[in-house]
Amino acid sequence: MAFKRRARRMRLGLGRYRVGPMWLWKALLVFVAIAFAGQLLGVIFNKSLQQDRSRSLFSSDGQGPSLGSCRPHSHVMFLKTHKTASSTVLNILYRYGEERDLYFALPLGYQFGYPLPFNAHRVKGYRGPHVAEFSIMGNHMRFNKPEVEKVMPVDTFYFSIMRDPVALAESSYAYYKAVAPAFKKAKGLGDFADNPRKYYDPRLRNNHYARNLLWFDFGLDHNANFSTTLARRGEAAVRRAFKLILVSEHFDQSMVLLRHALCWPLDAIVSFSLNARQQKPSGGSSWVGKPAAAQPSALALTDDQRLKLREWNALDWHLYQAFNRSFWNEVDRFGRTRMDQEVALLRIRRDVLARACLRDDGKPVEASRIRDKTIRPFQSGLVKILGYELQPGLDNATHQSCLRMIRPEIQYKDLLDARQFPRAAPQAAQAQAPAIPAGGAYVRKDPSSQLRTGEMGVEEGGGVGGGTGEERSLLSRSSNNNNNNNNNQTLLRGGGKGKIK
Repeated sequence: MAFKRRARRMRLGLGRYRVGPMWLWKALLVFVAIAFAGQLLGVIFNKSLQQDRSRSLFSSDGQGPSLGSCRPHSHVMFLKTHKTASSTVLNILYRYGEERDLYFALPLGYQFGYPLPFNAHRVKGYRGPHVAEFSIMGNHMRFNKPEVEKVMPVDTFYFSIMRDPVALAESSYAYYKAVAPAFKKAKGLGDFADNPRKYYDPRLRNNHYARNLLWFDFGLDHNANFSTTLARRGEAAVRRAFKLILVSEHFDQSMVLLRHALCWPLDAIVSFSLNARQQKPSGGSSWVGKPAAAQPSALALTDDQRLKLREWNALDWHLYQAFNRSFWNEVDRFGRTRMDQEVALLRIRRDVLARACLRDDGKPVEASRIRDKTIRPFQSGLVKILGYELQPGLDNATHQSCLRMIRPEIQYKDLLDARQFPRAAPQAAQAQAPAIPAGGAYVRKDPSSQLRTGEMGVEEGGGVGGGTGEERSLLSRSSNNNNNNNNNQTLLRGGGKGKIK
């Protein structure tokens, strides 16, 4: 009997040993739960970390030095002059407005009826003076402030950009050789510079690209004979109309002044050079630093020819000299040391974003090398227009932010147009890239193959000037620029409130 009781206790003991105490099982379950929760939290944390890295890439380090108590400008008008790095500036405005869901004053096509003087009815969605509040305007136009004031709010900040007329002439010749008769007839830019009147006829369409192009874009008479009085009156007209004039040769300093004038964060004005032309014929490197680049033979100039181009573009040369002096006066008021510090910060920030966003060490590449065909820049003229490729493997938020910085002007305008006017936009699957007919112009057609109003025109990338069919016939009927010139002389002589005088 006693033996049986001992045997039973042994069996129970062995059973307890095999099963183990209840606390051990509970501890094991708690450990497994903690491990599973840790894995789950790790996944969530990694995703959150990626998002935080994206946010920090474009926010925490992108605010820049304090701007004090100023309030950001959300009403901005940029006169996009030709061949002055203005496509890069427009990208800045597009990005800022898109990220903050601002309302753009967009053209019916890709520009506001250029080369005719701007008319408010060229703005898509315009229904009368100040019926709708537009925030940002920046596409190509021939400036006409009374009409612009019908579109933009009274507190709008007006600014533009200028470039040395010789450098501008080189770029203009490279882009518009096929469409400007004066350039088309010349063997090269040097040949044109030696005797511009041999090739230039003011009555021929698109020849405005060959003389005083800045003066023309500002809405003034580019064919007027130079006089100091006329030049100073034109300068005064520009000063009254614009609060800030940037200088493309000093682009980074210009961006610092613009940032403080608009009270925008640093990342808003950090940019990559867009619509840049290849500085060396194909066959060598796809990107050559501009200062060291050899110009194609058609663009080569002697020192004497450069002087002749300044004389030919004397009105532009006066404007550039005057506003270059004003620009450096602004820099002095800002503080040279402070400017140097902020330019250094801007360049560091650009390098950081270039390494994060771009392939090929951040250098622009030929359009044919860009795998994503939707971001290939429009091509025109004697040289290739370069673009960028994004780094692979970017998270979605970073990819979108980087893409905004490199999206070409034409594609960006189409995107904003589709968002702002979704009913008018073609189906994405049916949308076509701009077709490029002979002569360098592009004509973008919708799925019904009807030419959209105002879609034919000259862009920074090249093309034939125009606008609607009515505007083109108006240009063809006009044997000279007398109507435009009379308007310009009226603006210079004076007028009512808000007019250029």
